[in-house]
Amino acid sequence: MAGNKNESLVGTGTASVWAGERTHAPYERSTQVPVVHSVSFGYDDIDTWQAVSLGKEEGHIYSRNTNPTVRAFEEKIRALEGAQAATSFSTGMAAISATLFTFLRSGDRVVSIKDSYGGTNKLFTEFLPGFGVRPRLCDTSDFQQLEQEIRLGCKLLYLETPTNPTVKIVDIERLARVAHDVGALVVVDNTFATPINQNPLALGADIVLHSATKFLGGHADALGGAACGSKELVQEIYHFREINGATLSPGDAYNLLRGMKTLSLRVSRQNDSALKIARWLQTHPAVDQVNYPGLESHAHHEVAARQMRGFGGILSFSVKGGLPGIKRFLPQLRYAHRAANLGCVETVVGPPSVTSHVECSAEERAAAGIPEGLVRYSTGIEDVEDLIADLQQALATVS
Repeated sequence: MAGNKNESLVGTGTASVWAGERTHAPYERSTQVPVVHSVSFGYDDIDTWQAVSLGKEEGHIYSRNTNPTVRAFEEKIRALEGAQAATSFSTGMAAISATLFTFLRSGDRVVSIKDSYGGTNKLFTEFLPGFGVRPRLCDTSDFQQLEQEIRLGCKLLYLETPTNPTVKIVDIERLARVAHDVGALVVVDNTFATPINQNPLALGADIVLHSATKFLGGHADALGGAACGSKELVQEIYHFREINGATLSPGDAYNLLRGMKTLSLRVSRQNDSALKIARWLQTHPAVDQVNYPGLESHAHHEVAARQMRGFGGILSFSVKGGLPGIKRFLPQLRYAHRAANLGCVETVVGPPSVTSHVECSAEERAAAGIPEGLVRYSTGIEDVEDLIADLQQALATVS
């Protein structure tokens, strides 16, 4: 678990490159964080061994708990989110699950939104009720309803903004204020925005979560998750994770570290390209609706402009003809992976029925306000002119 460092404030580009890089003891004068695959770490005397195991001295005991390579990743995301501490996980869903199971008990009430990521939604609708937790899922765009439900009392408020895949925006500061009035913890999934575009802790959140698999890694070659927040809260989450065992592997931590060095550059380009593509799609006759918080037509554009520094690389849009139209359109794309991933250097596309909400039925997706004719478009770092030309030729098959 990474701890707070008395570092000077630097820009996100500099932090992306340097944060966490000096947490390791240089091996043969290496400039890069080494991959430490060792499962255990040995000590010659019992007193030092015990001091490290109790957290009284720096060091590592067993890689299920902590590891030098993993620690460097935790320190980098901690610095980027402006948190006191961070801990890591084998996947983003492990981070979400561990956080919810750390703080929720039978009889507790949790307030959240209807159209969160499909796996998260399943936790609220299928798994947590089995443990006696009472979820209340609200219309994502109805901030008044969310406030009313929070004021009825809850242990935890769980938000995701922008949402996956409808790209809706939730007012973190407004809802966090109400949640804290009733003593609730505020947890925010910041995967879509990334710490380059948004820092929920600065807006009142208590815990920030990431699927590091997506934008943080950026190259679709490593699974991982992270939780950031105060030392006290992260320590509780870490304790759950060290016992339940959803540990980030050193190899994945290394790939995530390498990917995060270009995070600021990648996200900046993806922000610019996604906005240009969204504006272009708005003019196309084969497209019914475009969802992107950078568009003035977005229902909560003003909220996004206030709490975000950039609008992100993800957009979604509805194709005329619904799912049959998508089946004609998607195979024609030349510069896009048709896959269940997002946030990487290549453009990735797909409908929610096989990506974000594959675990949900068509009825459950409809209840969450997710049409079957929706396409989630994760903008890569390709030349935007090529991406627009690619969309144009593929959409011709629909119109």
